[in-house]
Amino acid sequence: MKITYLGHASLHIEFDEISIIVDPFISGNSLASHIDVNELDADYIFVTHAHQDHILDVETIAKNTGATIVSNYEIAMHYGAKNFNVFAMNHGGTYKTQAFSAKYVNAIHTSSFPDGSYGGQPGGFVLTVGRKSIYIAGDTALTYDMKLIPLQTKLDLAIFPIGDTFTMGVDDAIIASDFVACDKVLGYHYDSFPPIKIDQEEAEQKFSKKQKDLILLEIGNSIEI
Repeated sequence: MKITYLGHASLHIEFDEISIIVDPFISGNSLASHIDVNELDADYIFVTHAHQDHILDVETIAKNTGATIVSNYEIAMHYGAKNFNVFAMNHGGTYKTQAFSAKYVNAIHTSSFPDGSYGGQPGGFVLTVGRKSIYIAGDTALTYDMKLIPLQTKLDLAIFPIGDTFTMGVDDAIIASDFVACDKVLGYHYDSFPPIKIDQEEAEQKFSKKQKDLILLEIGNSIEI
């Protein structure tokens, strides 16, 4: 499984000739100006919640690729009404294909579209491909619900927001890694704008002191698990 960081909370996940884009906010992110939205391939678009910094490029990518938008019921109905391909979920539900499964799990946050309309309840995804599983937390505070994940799934990677202010910060992300029983963490949702700027070196040191690995990718770079 190859995971490419597209900036902010946007990811490109590739495996078995399948391509998933998560929370595409690229054209509005000056730090990701070298990423061309129109060149992105996608079979699926996973959307954790409806805030603009997670959905800005959903329609462009869906129009270009015909991708299926996978999200909560309200977000799926929003895009379904615009004639996009959608799959509607809610917390605890799992989207299953022959190649992967994706379970929609709780997140503690808010969710509304840019016009203020209701965007359903926010969530995250536990994505399993063969024997590999990753947890894409979405925008969330630290929550005890995370402790439910390792009861069913052994994670190879946890992807956590670490920018603070609108989500949990570095210290809470360290606790979250304990909750999900995964010491390998990819950080996202940081540095995109002033309220979520972090000291990257300090963040890495804090994780290291707890014998954990915090991965902070340059935008456009990838890791494989």
